Amino acid sequence: MFIIGERINGMFTDIKKGIQSKDKKPVQERALQQVKAGASALDINVGPATADKESAMIWLVEAVREVSDAPLAIDTAKVEAMRGGLKAAGGKLIINSTKGDDQSLDTFLPLAKEFDASIIILCIDERGVPSNVEHRLEIAMKGLAKTMEYEIDIDKVIIDPIVLPVNVAQDQPAVVLQAIREIRQLSDPPPHIVVGLSNVGQKCTNTGLITRTFLTMCIANGMDMAIADALDKEQMNSMITAELIMNKNIYCASFLDAYHSQ
Repeated sequence: MFIIGERINGMFTDIKKGIQSKDKKPVQERALQQVKAGASALDINVGPATADKESAMIWLVEAVREVSDAPLAIDTAKVEAMRGGLKAAGGKLIINSTKGDDQSLDTFLPLAKEFDASIIILCIDERGVPSNVEHRLEIAMKGLAKTMEYEIDIDKVIIDPIVLPVNVAQDQPAVVLQAIREIRQLSDPPPHIVVGLSNVGQKCTNTGLITRTFLTMCIANGMDMAIADALDKEQMNSMITAELIMNKNIYCASFLDAYHSQ
């Protein structure tokens, strides 16, 4: 499972303060903590910390790059901030997140090609977030067709079927599970599939339990990437165990310790 650590985001108080005061310490601490906890990549998102997205994104990326060469997911809808972040980051890159409408795809796919970056395509278009599997599949198919036009390798294509909080759209997690299964059938080899895990239990009671349960069900249905809190040890252990049960990891009596020591 490829985990994109979500904690370098201006929506979190420590990172927001760091961006506003140009204090690298909280940013770099979160980067190192997430990688140590098992994050495969780090999501970099200015969030609401400042209106100057481009310079803040470049500052964030440069701060992280001083302490880690982990792959970075540059997370912004602003094309100038995206280009600035990609250019500053170098190395393995992910563009996060591109909507599945023509305008967004034609804006960010050329950047993916230019920077040899993977790209997350959201199952959202001008009609909004789909309510059913069919609309999600339509957007995913359109995204895959566009990536072929731009000659993006399928291994660099990541589809996010979009999950909504269970407390406001209880039917949607089950719809997403079905969408994961069907999106994997759209091409051979299939695209990667990612979910923003924190969405499903947002502002719910027993948030952790809801998120962990949904995570294991997504893995069972074919999800191979997640945007998640790598610092949540129970969540990470659920992921490791789910992959063990799916025969993706080798069992040993201390399988959790073995995974964390990699």
